[in-house]
Amino acid sequence: MHVYTTGQWVLLFFFYCFCGWVWESCYVSLCQRRWVNRGFLHGPLLPIYGSGAIIILFVTLPVEDSLVLIWLLGMLAATALEYVVGTAMEKIFQVRYWDYSQHRFNLNGHICLSSSIAWGFFSILLVRFLHPPVGRLLGDIPSWCVDPLALVLTVAFTVDVVRSVQAALDLREMLSKLTEENEDLRRLAKRAEVAAAFAEDDLRRFRERTEVEKLLLQDRIQAGIEEQRQAREERKLRRREREEAALRRRTNARLDALSAIAEALERGRANLPENLRDDLDEALEKVRARQAALRTRSPKPFRQSLRILRGNPSAVAREFQEALDSLRHLDDK
Repeated sequence: MHVYTTGQWVLLFFFYCFCGWVWESCYVSLCQRRWVNRGFLHGPLLPIYGSGAIIILFVTLPVEDSLVLIWLLGMLAATALEYVVGTAMEKIFQVRYWDYSQHRFNLNGHICLSSSIAWGFFSILLVRFLHPPVGRLLGDIPSWCVDPLALVLTVAFTVDVVRSVQAALDLREMLSKLTEENEDLRRLAKRAEVAAAFAEDDLRRFRERTEVEKLLLQDRIQAGIEEQRQAREERKLRRREREEAALRRRTNARLDALSAIAEALERGRANLPENLRDDLDEALEKVRARQAALRTRSPKPFRQSLRILRGNPSAVAREFQEALDSLRHLDDK
Protein backbone atom coordinates (compact mmCIF):
# COMPACT_ATOMS: atom_id res chain seq x y z
CA MET A 1 0.00 0.00 0.00
CA HIS A 2 1.17 3.51 -0.80
CA VAL A 3 1.99 5.53 2.29
CA TYR A 4 1.28 9.26 2.22
CA THR A 5 1.78 11.90 4.86
CA THR A 6 -1.17 13.91 6.15
CA GLY A 7 -0.08 16.88 4.04
CA GLN A 8 0.08 14.73 0.91
CA TRP A 9 -3.42 13.36 1.53
CA VAL A 10 -4.66 16.95 1.87
CA LEU A 11 -3.05 17.91 -1.44
CA LEU A 12 -4.59 14.87 -3.10
CA PHE A 13 -7.98 15.88 -1.72
CA PHE A 14 -7.77 19.38 -3.23
CA PHE A 15 -6.42 18.09 -6.53
CA TYR A 16 -9.33 15.70 -7.00
CA CYS A 17 -11.78 18.37 -5.79
CA PHE A 18 -10.54 20.52 -8.65
CA CYS A 19 -10.66 17.65 -11.17
CA GLY A 20 -14.24 16.92 -10.12
CA TRP A 21 -15.18 20.57 -10.57
CA VAL A 22 -13.69 20.63 -14.08
CA TRP A 23 -15.54 17.43 -15.06
CA GLU A 24 -18.90 18.43 -13.57
CA SER A 25 -18.77 22.01 -14.88
CA CYS A 26 -17.96 20.87 -18.41
CA TYR A 27 -20.54 18.07 -18.39
CA VAL A 28 -23.39 20.13 -16.91
CA SER A 29 -22.53 23.13 -19.10
CA LEU A 30 -22.78 20.89 -22.15
CA CYS A 31 -26.16 19.56 -21.00
CA GLN A 32 -27.47 23.04 -20.14
CA ARG A 33 -25.92 24.62 -23.25
CA ARG A 34 -24.48 27.43 -21.16
CA TRP A 35 -21.60 27.77 -18.73
CA VAL A 36 -22.43 26.41 -15.28
CA ASN A 37 -19.98 27.03 -12.44
CA ARG A 38 -20.86 23.73 -10.83
CA GLY A 39 -20.94 23.12 -7.14
CA PHE A 40 -21.77 24.39 -3.71
CA LEU A 41 -18.63 26.45 -3.07
CA HIS A 42 -17.53 29.76 -4.55
CA GLY A 43 -14.15 28.40 -5.62
CA PRO A 44 -13.40 25.76 -8.31
CA LEU A 45 -13.72 22.78 -5.97
CA LEU A 46 -16.23 19.97 -5.53
CA PRO A 47 -15.56 18.38 -2.12
CA ILE A 48 -17.75 15.35 -2.89
CA TYR A 49 -15.26 14.33 -5.60
CA GLY A 50 -12.22 15.01 -3.44
CA SER A 51 -13.71 13.06 -0.55
CA GLY A 52 -14.82 10.29 -2.88
CA ALA A 53 -11.36 9.99 -4.46
CA ILE A 54 -9.63 9.85 -1.06
CA ILE A 55 -12.03 7.22 0.28
CA ILE A 56 -11.73 5.15 -2.90
CA LEU A 57 -7.92 5.32 -2.79
CA PHE A 58 -7.86 4.48 0.90
CA VAL A 59 -9.97 1.33 0.51
CA THR A 60 -8.69 0.15 -2.89
CA LEU A 61 -4.94 0.77 -2.90
CA PRO A 62 -4.36 -2.29 -0.66
CA VAL A 63 -6.10 -4.43 -3.35
CA GLU A 64 -4.98 -2.52 -6.44
CA ASP A 65 -3.97 -5.77 -8.20
CA SER A 66 -7.61 -6.95 -8.33
CA LEU A 67 -9.96 -5.13 -10.73
CA VAL A 68 -12.99 -6.83 -9.21
CA LEU A 69 -12.14 -5.70 -5.68
CA ILE A 70 -11.30 -2.17 -6.88
CA TRP A 71 -14.69 -1.96 -8.60
CA LEU A 72 -16.63 -3.42 -5.68
CA LEU A 73 -14.94 -1.59 -2.79
CA GLY A 74 -14.79 1.70 -4.69
CA MET A 75 -18.47 1.46 -5.60
CA LEU A 76 -19.54 0.72 -2.01
CA ALA A 77 -17.35 3.42 -0.44
CA ALA A 78 -18.33 6.17 -2.89
CA THR A 79 -22.03 5.25 -2.78
CA ALA A 80 -22.05 5.34 1.03
CA LEU A 81 -20.36 8.75 0.97
CA GLU A 82 -22.82 10.11 -1.60
CA TYR A 83 -25.81 8.95 0.44
CA VAL A 84 -24.53 10.31 3.75
CA VAL A 85 -23.54 13.70 2.30
CA GLY A 86 -26.78 14.05 0.32
CA THR A 87 -28.94 13.18 3.31
CA ALA A 88 -27.05 15.51 5.64
CA MET A 89 -27.17 18.46 3.23
CA GLU A 90 -30.91 18.07 2.66
CA LYS A 91 -31.61 17.93 6.40
CA ILE A 92 -29.47 21.00 7.09
CA PHE A 93 -30.35 23.20 4.11
CA GLN A 94 -33.80 21.79 3.14
CA VAL A 95 -32.57 21.58 -0.45
CA ARG A 96 -31.52 18.45 -2.34
CA TYR A 97 -28.50 19.54 -4.39
CA TRP A 98 -28.57 16.43 -6.57
CA ASP A 99 -31.60 14.27 -7.16
CA TYR A 100 -31.87 10.75 -8.58
CA SER A 101 -35.61 10.44 -7.97
CA GLN A 102 -36.27 10.03 -11.70
CA HIS A 103 -33.71 7.21 -12.00
CA ARG A 104 -34.63 3.57 -11.54
CA PHE A 105 -33.50 1.75 -8.39
CA ASN A 106 -32.83 4.92 -6.40
CA LEU A 107 -32.76 5.25 -2.62
CA ASN A 108 -34.53 8.40 -1.37
CA GLY A 109 -33.22 10.23 -4.44
CA HIS A 110 -29.71 10.46 -3.00
CA ILE A 111 -28.17 7.44 -4.73
CA CYS A 112 -29.16 5.14 -7.58
CA LEU A 113 -27.92 1.95 -9.16
CA SER A 114 -26.55 3.55 -12.34
CA SER A 115 -24.60 6.13 -10.34
CA SER A 116 -23.16 3.44 -8.06
CA ILE A 117 -22.05 1.34 -11.03
CA ALA A 118 -20.42 4.42 -12.51
CA TRP A 119 -18.57 4.98 -9.22
CA GLY A 120 -17.18 1.45 -9.52
CA PHE A 121 -15.79 2.04 -12.99
CA PHE A 122 -14.51 5.45 -11.92
CA SER A 123 -12.61 3.67 -9.14
CA ILE A 124 -10.83 1.49 -11.71
CA LEU A 125 -10.06 4.56 -13.85
CA LEU A 126 -8.75 6.39 -10.80
CA VAL A 127 -6.61 3.63 -9.29
CA ARG A 128 -5.19 2.14 -12.47
CA PHE A 129 -4.82 5.15 -14.79
CA LEU A 130 -5.25 8.55 -13.14
CA HIS A 131 -3.62 8.20 -9.75
CA PRO A 132 -0.25 6.62 -10.68
CA PRO A 133 1.06 9.71 -12.54
CA VAL A 134 -0.55 11.98 -9.93
CA GLY A 135 1.18 10.00 -7.18
CA ARG A 136 4.53 10.33 -8.94
CA LEU A 137 4.01 14.07 -9.38
CA LEU A 138 3.10 14.36 -5.70
CA GLY A 139 6.32 12.55 -4.79
CA ASP A 140 8.33 15.14 -6.74
CA ILE A 141 7.05 18.01 -4.57
CA PRO A 142 9.75 18.91 -2.01
CA SER A 143 8.75 17.67 1.42
CA TRP A 144 9.48 21.06 3.01
CA CYS A 145 6.68 22.75 1.04
CA VAL A 146 4.00 20.03 1.23
CA ASP A 147 2.67 20.93 4.68
CA PRO A 148 2.75 24.76 4.20
CA LEU A 149 0.97 24.40 0.84
CA ALA A 150 -1.61 22.07 2.39
CA LEU A 151 -2.15 24.55 5.23
CA VAL A 152 -2.67 27.52 2.89
CA LEU A 153 -5.15 25.57 0.77
CA THR A 154 -6.97 24.35 3.87
CA VAL A 155 -7.35 27.89 5.23
CA ALA A 156 -8.70 29.17 1.89
CA PHE A 157 -11.00 26.16 1.64
CA THR A 158 -12.32 26.70 5.19
CA VAL A 159 -13.12 30.35 4.47
CA ASP A 160 -14.96 29.33 1.31
CA VAL A 161 -16.90 26.63 3.15
CA VAL A 162 -18.00 29.08 5.86
CA ARG A 163 -19.19 31.61 3.27
CA SER A 164 -20.92 28.96 1.19
CA VAL A 165 -22.67 27.37 4.16
CA GLN A 166 -23.95 30.79 5.22
CA ALA A 167 -25.21 31.42 1.68
CA ALA A 168 -26.95 28.02 1.68
CA LEU A 169 -28.57 28.79 5.04
CA ASP A 170 -29.70 32.14 3.63
CA LEU A 171 -31.22 30.30 0.66
CA ARG A 172 -33.10 28.00 3.03
CA GLU A 173 -34.39 31.02 4.96
CA MET A 174 -35.41 32.78 1.74
CA LEU A 175 -37.30 29.75 0.44
CA SER A 176 -39.12 29.51 3.76
CA LYS A 177 -40.05 33.21 3.69
CA LEU A 178 -41.19 33.11 0.06
CA THR A 179 -43.36 30.07 0.80
CA GLU A 180 -44.86 31.83 3.82
CA GLU A 181 -45.40 34.96 1.73
CA ASN A 182 -47.30 33.06 -0.97
CA GLU A 183 -49.47 31.31 1.61
CA ASP A 184 -50.21 34.63 3.33
CA LEU A 185 -51.23 36.15 0.01
CA ARG A 186 -53.66 33.31 -0.58
CA ARG A 187 -55.15 33.56 2.93
CA LEU A 188 -55.47 37.34 2.73
CA ALA A 189 -57.12 37.10 -0.68
CA LYS A 190 -59.74 34.73 0.77
CA ARG A 191 -60.45 37.16 3.62
CA ALA A 192 -60.71 40.02 1.16
CA GLU A 193 -63.25 38.08 -0.91
CA VAL A 194 -65.47 37.82 2.16
CA ALA A 195 -65.02 41.52 2.87
CA ALA A 196 -65.81 42.36 -0.75
CA ALA A 197 -69.03 40.33 -0.49
CA PHE A 198 -70.08 42.30 2.61
CA ALA A 199 -69.36 45.52 0.75
CA GLU A 200 -71.52 44.29 -2.16
CA ASP A 201 -68.47 44.70 -4.39
CA ASP A 202 -68.26 43.01 -7.77
CA LEU A 203 -66.66 39.75 -6.59
CA ARG A 204 -65.77 38.60 -10.11
CA ARG A 205 -63.96 41.86 -10.88
CA PHE A 206 -62.19 41.70 -7.51
CA ARG A 207 -60.99 38.16 -8.12
CA GLU A 208 -59.63 39.16 -11.52
CA ARG A 209 -57.56 41.85 -9.82
CA THR A 210 -56.39 39.89 -6.80
CA GLU A 211 -56.36 36.21 -7.70
CA VAL A 212 -52.97 35.24 -6.34
CA GLU A 213 -52.63 32.02 -8.31
CA LYS A 214 -53.25 33.92 -11.53
CA LEU A 215 -50.74 36.61 -10.61
CA LEU A 216 -48.13 34.02 -9.71
CA LEU A 217 -48.76 32.16 -12.95
CA GLN A 218 -48.58 35.36 -15.01
CA ASP A 219 -45.35 36.25 -13.24
CA ARG A 220 -43.86 32.86 -14.17
CA ILE A 221 -45.04 33.10 -17.79
CA GLN A 222 -43.72 36.65 -18.20
CA ALA A 223 -40.43 35.63 -16.60
CA GLY A 224 -40.16 32.68 -18.99
CA ILE A 225 -40.74 34.87 -22.05
CA GLU A 226 -38.26 37.40 -20.73
CA GLU A 227 -35.69 34.66 -20.10
CA GLN A 228 -35.88 33.50 -23.71
CA ARG A 229 -35.25 37.01 -24.94
CA GLN A 230 -32.47 37.63 -22.43
CA ALA A 231 -30.68 34.41 -23.43
CA ARG A 232 -29.64 36.19 -26.63
CA GLU A 233 -28.07 39.11 -24.80
CA GLU A 234 -24.70 39.45 -23.20
CA ARG A 235 -25.06 37.52 -19.96
CA LYS A 236 -22.33 38.68 -17.70
CA LEU A 237 -22.48 42.47 -18.17
CA ARG A 238 -26.24 42.74 -17.78
CA ARG A 239 -27.05 39.84 -15.47
CA ARG A 240 -27.43 41.94 -12.32
CA GLU A 241 -29.69 44.46 -14.06
CA ARG A 242 -31.88 41.66 -15.40
CA GLU A 243 -32.13 40.00 -12.00
CA GLU A 244 -33.14 43.27 -10.36
CA ALA A 245 -35.67 44.00 -13.11
CA ALA A 246 -37.20 40.55 -12.66
CA LEU A 247 -37.27 41.07 -8.91
CA ARG A 248 -39.01 44.44 -9.38
CA ARG A 249 -41.63 42.81 -11.62
CA ARG A 250 -42.20 40.13 -9.04
CA THR A 251 -42.38 42.67 -6.20
CA ASN A 252 -44.75 44.98 -8.11
CA ALA A 253 -47.11 42.09 -8.88
CA ARG A 254 -47.36 41.27 -5.19
CA LEU A 255 -47.73 44.92 -4.20
CA ASP A 256 -50.60 45.28 -6.69
CA ALA A 257 -52.29 42.24 -5.20
CA LEU A 258 -51.80 43.50 -1.65
CA SER A 259 -53.15 46.97 -2.56
CA ALA A 260 -56.30 45.48 -4.05
CA ILE A 261 -56.70 43.23 -1.02
CA ALA A 262 -56.29 46.19 1.33
CA GLU A 263 -58.93 48.20 -0.56
CA ALA A 264 -61.41 45.35 -0.36
CA LEU A 265 -60.73 44.81 3.35
CA GLU A 266 -61.24 48.51 4.13
CA ARG A 267 -64.51 48.64 2.20
CA GLY A 268 -65.73 45.45 3.81
CA ARG A 269 -64.79 46.64 7.28
CA ALA A 270 -67.08 49.64 7.04
CA ASN A 271 -70.05 47.33 6.43
CA LEU A 272 -69.35 44.91 9.25
CA PRO A 273 -70.72 45.09 12.79
CA GLU A 274 -68.24 46.40 15.36
CA ASN A 275 -67.72 42.99 16.97
CA LEU A 276 -66.67 41.43 13.63
CA ARG A 277 -64.06 44.01 12.63
CA ASP A 278 -61.15 42.64 14.66
CA ASP A 279 -60.43 39.88 12.15
CA LEU A 280 -60.28 42.37 9.26
CA ASP A 281 -58.11 44.75 11.30
CA GLU A 282 -55.65 41.92 11.85
CA ALA A 283 -55.68 41.12 8.13
CA LEU A 284 -55.08 44.78 7.25
CA GLU A 285 -52.08 44.90 9.59
CA LYS A 286 -50.63 41.84 7.87
CA VAL A 287 -51.18 43.41 4.45
CA ARG A 288 -49.38 46.61 5.47
CA ALA A 289 -46.53 44.64 7.05
CA ARG A 290 -46.11 42.62 3.83
CA GLN A 291 -46.14 45.80 1.75
CA ALA A 292 -43.46 47.39 3.92
CA ALA A 293 -41.29 44.26 3.76
CA LEU A 294 -41.59 44.06 -0.02
CA ARG A 295 -40.67 47.73 -0.52
CA THR A 296 -37.50 47.43 1.58
CA ARG A 297 -36.35 44.05 0.22
CA SER A 298 -32.72 44.00 -0.90
CA PRO A 299 -31.69 42.18 -4.13
CA LYS A 300 -28.43 40.93 -2.55
CA PRO A 301 -29.78 37.73 -0.94
CA PHE A 302 -31.57 36.92 -4.21
CA ARG A 303 -28.27 37.18 -6.12
CA GLN A 304 -26.56 34.87 -3.60
CA SER A 305 -29.38 32.35 -3.87
CA LEU A 306 -29.30 32.45 -7.67
CA ARG A 307 -25.56 31.71 -7.62
CA ILE A 308 -26.22 28.52 -5.69
CA LEU A 309 -29.08 27.48 -7.97
CA ARG A 310 -27.02 28.15 -11.10
CA GLY A 311 -24.32 25.83 -9.80
CA ASN A 312 -26.92 23.17 -8.94
CA PRO A 313 -29.50 23.22 -11.76
CA SER A 314 -31.01 19.89 -10.66
CA ALA A 315 -31.58 21.00 -7.05
CA VAL A 316 -35.04 20.43 -5.58
CA ALA A 317 -36.73 21.40 -2.32
CA ARG A 318 -39.70 19.25 -1.44
CA GLU A 319 -41.15 21.65 1.14
CA PHE A 320 -40.39 24.83 -0.81
CA GLN A 321 -40.52 23.75 -4.46
CA GLU A 322 -42.84 26.55 -5.59
CA ALA A 323 -40.55 29.16 -4.00
CA LEU A 324 -37.46 27.51 -5.51
CA ASP A 325 -39.05 27.49 -8.97
CA SER A 326 -40.01 31.15 -8.65
CA LEU A 327 -36.41 32.00 -7.76
CA ARG A 328 -35.18 30.19 -10.86
CA HIS A 329 -37.53 32.32 -12.96
CA LEU A 330 -35.56 35.39 -11.85
CA ASP A 331 -32.51 33.98 -13.61
CA ASP A 332 -31.73 33.81 -17.32
CA LYS A 333 -31.29 30.43 -18.90
